[in-house]
This record gives sequence, structure tokens and C-alpha cells, in this order.
Amino acid sequence: MKVKIEIQETLEEDEVVIRCSSLNEAVISLQNFISEQNGTSRCLKLTDKETDYFVPMEKIYFFDTEGRELRAHTADRIFSCGYKLYELEELLSGNFLRISKSTIVNLDHIYSITRNLTASSLVEFNGSSKKTLVSRGYYRLLTERLRDRKLKGAAGMAGKQESGRQRDLKEQDNAGNSKG
Repeated sequence: MKVKIEIQETLEEDEVVIRCSSLNEAVISLQNFISEQNGTSRCLKLTDKETDYFVPMEKIYFFDTEGRELRAHTADRIFSCGYKLYELEELLSGNFLRISKSTIVNLDHIYSITRNLTASSLVEFNGSSKKTLVSRGYYRLLTERLRDRKLKGAAGMAGKQESGRQRDLKEQDNAGNSKG
């Protein structure tokens, strides 16, 4: 990995650009580290009626679709989101995971999963009465990711993340290969 510093005295604000051939765990960790140094958290522009809000990603419990509208849920509010679900998968960090065709959750806020063998299982969140469903096809992936996060957290490695979309695709491929 090359590291290069360019000084441009005309810049109004410092800017860090990461150029990479692919988005991998090392690049995501570097991006997260730089963001943390600046004391800023990544925010997402969300809307409620006619007002735009810039909500820190860590405050979002989950995203879901209702009809054609994508909604972002926090502990006590629901916002409209201007993205498509697949676009969010690309943007979101490894803290987020798709758990159904229409839902992405923040793994940091999951309190419990009530398993249902014949239908979708119920997901509940810390500090909120909100609930959503994980489809049977994503249940195993969700529980494995939660278990892995607990193990990594205990080992002090919780800071390593990769794109939610990248990790999900790898884990789905691995799950599909182990079935056959």
C-alpha cells in the first residue's frame, strides 16, 4: 500500500482520498480509523415531511421498504430515505446486514431473535419497542454474524469491518457451497 501526502494550501478543509483496486477489510478499517480521528461519524441524509435530517449511522436501527418508499428507523422515529435498498448495501459498513428482501438491520442494536421454524423470525432491538422480521433464508447468516461479532469483540478485534454487501455476498456463497 502506498501512502502519499499532498499539501494544497488553497484547500478550505482537509480531505483524505483512498484509492483502491477493491473495497476490502483493510480499506474499510482505514476509512473507519480516519473518520474516528476526526471525531465525526458518518451521517445519512433522511427526510421527515419537508425537513432534511443528517442522522448518524449508528443511530439507525434498521431500514425497510413499504411499497416504493425506503424508511430508516431510529429508536423513536421513522424517516424517509432517498436511496434504493441495494444502494444502501453498498454504502453501509459491516455493522449492517440485509435480513430479508426488504430489510437491512444495524447489528449493534439487535437485542433478541425469536426463532420461527416455519416462517420469518422476529428481531427486537435494544432501547426500543420496534421489531422487524428476518426471513428464513437470512436467519443463519444473521445469527452467524452476531456470534462472530461477539467472539471478535471478546478478542478485541471488533474494529475490523468490511462493506456489508461484500461480506454478505461472501457468506452467502460459502453457505451455498457448504450445503452441496
